[in-house]
Amino acid sequence: MDKKVEISILCQIYGKLLTEKQYELIDDYYNNDLSLSEIAENNNITRQAVRDIIKKGESKLFEYEEKLLIMKKMRDQEKQIQGIIEELNKIKDTSSDKKIEKIISNVTRELICLN
Repeated sequence: MDKKVEISILCQIYGKLLTEKQYELIDDYYNNDLSLSEIAENNNITRQAVRDIIKKGESKLFEYEEKLLIMKKMRDQEKQIQGIIEELNKIKDTSSDKKIEKIISNVTRELICLN
């Protein structure tokens, strides 16, 4: 997974555990696509200070994930749901019973909403 995407997801999961400044700068950098210079100017701090704050925040995010594994569990759950959907589609494709096909379609739709 791309580092930017990974940090963005981790920020959504654990962002409120960071300091307000860390969250704000990481959000600006990864989600609002601002450069370090733009963030520094907006916050009246140096570019190096922005970089340091972001790096500390990133470290915290990875530390939280290492301990709590929420993103890993989400990915695993998504894979399981996709596997179930594939199996249901196999049953649906081989079934000639319209009731079963309808039930499978409904269950598949519900699983897609969870994914």
